[in-house]
Amino acid sequence: MFITTKGRNALKVMIDLARHEGEGFISLSDVADRQNESLKYLEASAKQLSAAGLVVSARGKSGGYKLAKKAEEYTVAEILISGEGSLAPVSCLENGGCENAGTCMTLPLFKELDEVIMNFLTSKTLKDLIQ
Repeated sequence: MFITTKGRNALKVMIDLARHEGEGFISLSDVADRQNESLKYLEASAKQLSAAGLVVSARGKSGGYKLAKKAEEYTVAEILISGEGSLAPVSCLENGGCENAGTCMTLPLFKELDEVIMNFLTSKTLKDLIQ
């Protein structure tokens, strides 16, 4: 498993929104300034987070983004998946596997690794990251 900039930026946006929860809608330019990140990259992440239903957006002068639910209701896994699409350690675990799954001697190892990764990431919440 390799977490790309997309996944890291999704986490950064969510952490920043969680830290400023209760302040209403937060502009991405404010998030970009605080996180020292490119606004363009954060816009792409926010779009993915919005499409996944993890954030709510509003347009206009006082628009921006805010969490769709409480910080403790988000798992790190779901946030990363919104940015990455998959967290599988090998491609053969994605989309139903491959034609060699029945005879693959490494598949059990990678299935177990995938389970360990997902158990870890689902055990961590957004609230854990802001405390």
